[in-house]
Amino acid sequence: MKRNIFDNIQTCLKVALKPSGLAGRIIAILAIFAMNSPTALAASRVKDIADFEGIRENILVGYGLVVGLNGSGDSLNNSPFTEQSLTAMLERLGVNTRDAESKTDNVAAVVVTATLPPFARQGTRIDVSISSIGDAESLLGGTLVVTPLLAADGEVYAVAQGSVTVAGFSAGGEAETVTKGVPTAGRIANGAIVERELGFDLSSLTTLRISLRNPDFTTSRRVEEAINKFIGTKVAKSTDPSTVVLNLQGSQRDDMVSLLTDIEQLMVEPDQMARVVIDEQSGIIVIGKDVKVDTVAIAQGNLTVRITETPQVSQPGPFAETGETVTVPRTTVEVEEDGDRKLTVLNSGVRLQDLVDGLNALGIGPRDMISILQAIKAAGALQAEIELM
Repeated sequence: MKRNIFDNIQTCLKVALKPSGLAGRIIAILAIFAMNSPTALAASRVKDIADFEGIRENILVGYGLVVGLNGSGDSLNNSPFTEQSLTAMLERLGVNTRDAESKTDNVAAVVVTATLPPFARQGTRIDVSISSIGDAESLLGGTLVVTPLLAADGEVYAVAQGSVTVAGFSAGGEAETVTKGVPTAGRIANGAIVERELGFDLSSLTTLRISLRNPDFTTSRRVEEAINKFIGTKVAKSTDPSTVVLNLQGSQRDDMVSLLTDIEQLMVEPDQMARVVIDEQSGIIVIGKDVKVDTVAIAQGNLTVRITETPQVSQPGPFAETGETVTVPRTTVEVEEDGDRKLTVLNSGVRLQDLVDGLNALGIGPRDMISILQAIKAAGALQAEIELM
């Protein structure tokens, strides 16, 4: 560890002594302190790595109609539910249209979604998103009619209505159509009014659970120790890798809001198991800082097969009495194997930077690197978990 610190200081001093201006020297000298304080840089607030019980959002959804479209709504043949919804809405307003022929070109059936923030009170306005579920071409210029928004328990918690704002558009003629963005989806800023509050009283709680977003035994224990050290008594207890229970019975801190404000600002260094995340579809590789590799030798060779088609045409002579044009196939197959690739040795217990340098030394791309990492894991030399996305 001391050797690494000394090397970092030497490197930064060399950069600082170069004639690159005063600003460059100051940045290089500050980098010395940044590299030698990894704990301070890695620490995070409790509010950034955990959630408090009950302080959460709720998902709302509803079905409604957008009216006032300029002939870009749902068609009657492909979206019969739009006509049924329009008829039902008009009947609730006292208009009987059962025997009348209706057109839905100016109406579109939509799904309305919203997120109810924690502790939202009656009368609070929230944003809503609008998405067409029929064959409407555009929601531009439309207005959402009163739409109740329900939660998972089936109760109405908000009501939405308003003019739909659409970022995209579509225009065209018989031969060409231009579309920008998604004209069949939009938003209404402050388009819903909260009608029902969630029954959660934070001030009456005597125990509170803190849930870690990335479960880990070490992180859970560190959160427990940070809270107990701050309060001065053992009120926090880590019960599992993702939960820390805060017991406030007999505590002198009666103000729950002030207590949680102080707790969420505590600095904790989260810990995670060594992990390599691989997305084979896009070729993305993310290697965690704690990944270690035992001593292993790696060789990677490229095999290229190239097939070239050069057909030739044989025609009869200009004065020939008989004959026909014949196409003669000509196929060339070339097999090329890169023999310049040699074994590369990765020493035991290498750091992340050493692992990256060793893999880059092979001169391979992300696709081959994924196969190499999986092969190292299969050989038992990669001390990390490989997670495929």
